[in-house]
Amino acid sequence: MKEEINISRLNIKKRQKENKSVFGIFAPFIAVVLALLVGALIIAMAGASPLYAYQWLLYGAFGSLNSFSETLIKTTPLLISGLGLAIAFRSNMISIGAEGQIIMGGLFATLAGLYITGLPAVVMIPLLIIAGFIGGAIWGAIPGLLKAKLGVSEIINTIMLNYIALYFVNYLLDIPLREPPGYFPQSAQIVKEAWLPVILPGTRLHAGFLLGLLLVVAYYFLMFRLPLGYKIRAVGLNPHAARYGGINVERNMVIAMALSGGLAGIAGMSEIAGVQHRLLGAFSSGYGFDAIAVALLGKLHPLGVLASALFFGALRVGANSMQRAAQVPASVVYVIQGLVVIFVLTDTFLQKHMVSWRKSRPAKKTSGEEA
Repeated sequence: MKEEINISRLNIKKRQKENKSVFGIFAPFIAVVLALLVGALIIAMAGASPLYAYQWLLYGAFGSLNSFSETLIKTTPLLISGLGLAIAFRSNMISIGAEGQIIMGGLFATLAGLYITGLPAVVMIPLLIIAGFIGGAIWGAIPGLLKAKLGVSEIINTIMLNYIALYFVNYLLDIPLREPPGYFPQSAQIVKEAWLPVILPGTRLHAGFLLGLLLVVAYYFLMFRLPLGYKIRAVGLNPHAARYGGINVERNMVIAMALSGGLAGIAGMSEIAGVQHRLLGAFSSGYGFDAIAVALLGKLHPLGVLASALFFGALRVGANSMQRAAQVPASVVYVIQGLVVIFVLTDTFLQKHMVSWRKSRPAKKTSGEEA
């Protein structure tokens, strides 16, 4: 058995070495630059100055203390859910379900904040974090179980669970959870002891951002220092070698999806307890979908995910300033986000074929010598 595990380790290290090529390291920067260049071309075709537009995009995101804090607020759910998706992707599970998991995490956190009362903030806030994690983990574990036990595609399941979560929460806000007298589809405010404290006076920046930074560290130790992270990476890199080495592939797939959903649920909790303080319909505003691009651009590494979450958060905040000052539609930013994803996926495609080409070279040489 020891020899089998060593074989598995060798295979995994070999795959990791292939993924750490120079081209792979600089690929995210190249993808961002190419996306910005194409975005500049679109802005120029619309009759505006790309430099002027990007200047206001940058100023809107970082030009003042308030705009910087707003960028960090937008970064927080992208960062936390991006880390969650990175766990799923590392286990070779293609999850599109972070949006639904964010919604369910927000729902569970809201229920805890509405119905658990009389406790101090030092107890309430951890309770909401746990509630948000459980809500997202349940929603993440369902497609994981279906994939592991029945072989059902997790892509279709996670997409459909997004809609189920959205319409389920809309139903709850229509009848059982609607705040009296019932004019708007929203719940009552959660108790103030459950609110995440503001960490930068004069702004809305809340402690959820610090929680996101702690989760970056936790992600690193889980995935690169603990046996569970090793098993999840092993399953993702080579499930056959992982199984040969004694790793329960199906169980680790479910665990990875549950952890992924749990982190997305914490992202939903941070929006409820840090920004909204009540449950609203579609409160996530697409964070779960943007988190897919965040995880891919960050190359599934915690520091990469942090940097890409900050980039996408800045795009979200800066887009409004660009639209007001340069008369460039904010939707251009969504085009840039889509282009980044396309270029990142192109990089993955090129790396895969470069590796295959390198592997094929010695074989051709040998066949030539034989001829």
